[in-house]
Amino acid sequence: MTHAYTPGLRISEKKVVTSHRSLPLLGDVIVKKGDILKAEDVVARAHLPGKVQAINAVNRLGIQPKDLKEYMLKKEGDPVQKDEPIAETKPWVKMMKSVLHSPITGTIETISTVTGQVLLREPPKPIQVLAYIDGAVIEVMEKEGVVMEAMATYIQGIFGVGGEAVGELVIAVEKPGDILTNGHILPGHKDKIIVGGAFIQHDAINKAQKIGVKGIITGGFDDEDLRKLLGYDLGVAITGSEEIGITLIMTEGFGNIQMAQRTFDLLKFRSGAKTSINGATQIRAGVVRPEIIIPYTDKSSGEEVTQPIDRGMDVGDPVRVIRVPHFGKIGKIKNLPFAPCTIETEATVRTLDVEFLDGSTATVPRTNVEMIEK
Repeated sequence: MTHAYTPGLRISEKKVVTSHRSLPLLGDVIVKKGDILKAEDVVARAHLPGKVQAINAVNRLGIQPKDLKEYMLKKEGDPVQKDEPIAETKPWVKMMKSVLHSPITGTIETISTVTGQVLLREPPKPIQVLAYIDGAVIEVMEKEGVVMEAMATYIQGIFGVGGEAVGELVIAVEKPGDILTNGHILPGHKDKIIVGGAFIQHDAINKAQKIGVKGIITGGFDDEDLRKLLGYDLGVAITGSEEIGITLIMTEGFGNIQMAQRTFDLLKFRSGAKTSINGATQIRAGVVRPEIIIPYTDKSSGEEVTQPIDRGMDVGDPVRVIRVPHFGKIGKIKNLPFAPCTIETEATVRTLDVEFLDGSTATVPRTNVEMIEK
């Protein structure tokens, strides 16, 4: 068996991209099937219940739980303002009166004559889901969300942080091997998504945050710089929810690694286009990759595009090495030996021969590469 399926990064110049846009709880979908939307359009809304705060009312008032409702100035369901009196005692001597004030603005949720507690709930928080990409609504899930579809350039990254962002794509360097420095970040990059080369310096990230750059796409960055940016060690977590004011996506890996020429050329070709990115990454079971989606303005819902088919590797397929000593290098499969080989670690594994862009070749275990979609 010379073929073995190895999942890898998807890089497509033009394909049909779908995106599921779902609410975290049941709400209202405000668009319908067939609607043509912009990335910034709202597709669904809901209200997230506010936080509940408990007050030990009987201790504050010095009364028995069974008598609590007699001293309440508000009923269950009544709205209250912060510092508004919600209960008070009625002694003969006014100076001895105890008053219970609301610590929040919200509503009276529960008045318990068993526990003597009053539960207050903060106002519900409105949440809304945006279309995220310019495209068409192809499916509506009642009270849950929609499925968006667009003809787009689609590129997956290796790792990212930060959530969804939409902006104009700008190439900030000349070559895929360039380092994105402080000097490359310009005031005109505000609200843009900029593309670097092999690496980005920490001070450049700081400057981009201050200017208001929405996202940065680069070959790699330093894991220590990532720790400084987040303020903590990320570990094996799910990213995408970081509130750092910018989305970072690296296409190759940690360190100074030249962006794959094909990736850089494709991004350069789509420069100036409206782009949607998401840095969400999951590196445990159920892998989630950061993504770059660049819709085409000439909407073509009826246009047929050949979808990639999951298949085995074959001679000539582009691959990326994902482990040292050739980590991050791009090449194509030159040979797929049938018989397993003994490698330096003395393990016997199936291998393949990779021809890199510089013409050099190497024998690599098949588990150490990932396919790049043609």
